[in-house]
Amino acid sequence: MRKIVQASLLVASLLGFYFIYKSIAGPIEFEKESQQRFLEVIAKLKDIRKIEEAYEATHKKYTAKFSDLEDFVDNGYFYITTQRDTSWVDYDKHYKIDVTKQTVLIDTIQKIPVKDSLFKDNDRYKQLSYVEIEGKKIPITIQTGEVTGGNNVKFSVFEVKIPKEEVLEGLDEDEIQKEIRRVGVNDVKGEFISIGSLKEVSTSGNWPSSYDERLNKRATRK
Repeated sequence: MRKIVQASLLVASLLGFYFIYKSIAGPIEFEKESQQRFLEVIAKLKDIRKIEEAYEATHKKYTAKFSDLEDFVDNGYFYITTQRDTSWVDYDKHYKIDVTKQTVLIDTIQKIPVKDSLFKDNDRYKQLSYVEIEGKKIPITIQTGEVTGGNNVKFSVFEVKIPKEEVLEGLDEDEIQKEIRRVGVNDVKGEFISIGSLKEVSTSGNWPSSYDERLNKRATRK
């Protein structure tokens, strides 16, 4: 009987140590894994932003189609131009006098393929519509719209996002729910990882700068 009691106490102690360890190490392991997954997503969102901004500079609006972005990288060009003032004398038939006219001439001096500028020797822009996490392809969504600024000027805007819950699938459910509710300055805020906005003119992401710093270090090591 005594041995049974001792064995039961040992099992209870081991279980106690396990739950203590889990309560301490579990959140640490979750934080480490979630940050790694978020880095992969953020890298993809930054690629999308880079192309969207270049696309808007050329077409004067953003696009919600990944096929448009891919085609723009494959076939688009950046044009380097120069402009010069010119003038000439023309005869005004109404007033029957010579008048001086002026205009600005814009000359294209060079054109650079978008792909060479943004993704030289890299074709990762062909997989922009999803992020692959643990073998699962999680779709990314793009929305575009317009916001009205001062003097009723309309601005094209876009928002790209992916649900945190899908990115973190397979991890501890309690920790996932805590992560979704986070809104601190050092957190990826809210239930999505996102970039841009449909409510204001912004192309910022909803993550802290520490993620950008880690991605910059990773790029430097390559």
